[in-house]
Amino acid sequence: MIRYDLRCDKDHRFDGWFASAEAFDTSKAAGMVACTVCGSTHVEKMLMAPALRAERPLAPTAREEALAALRRAVEENSDYVGMNFAAEARAMHDGDAPERAIWGEARPDEARALIEDGIPVAPLPFTGPRKVN
Repeated sequence: MIRYDLRCDKDHRFDGWFASAEAFDTSKAAGMVACTVCGSTHVEKMLMAPALRAERPLAPTAREEALAALRRAVEENSDYVGMNFAAEARAMHDGDAPERAIWGEARPDEARALIEDGIPVAPLPFTGPRKVN
């Protein structure tokens, strides 16, 4: 919804609410926008400032703080192996790679195969780093 400050040709000022700028233009062209004081349909939009709210940012919830702490702990204490997670976890389990804490991404079928083979894995409640460009 858009609120417009309006003025008629007799300088009466009032406001009107419209679904969009196009809705205002259509209503005005059809003669459906009229002054609330005198009924004149010669109405124009007035110059107006945007409605900005001065709100303080929301504080993170306890759950959000716990998830952020978990993410920091995982990132600080393990290696991110990306989409190679399943192969790395299997290689460590088979003794072909040195054991270490890792995290990464796996397709559902890869994760299921690891679990079925007795390789300990657990899902994390966040995703890996994403490149922005």
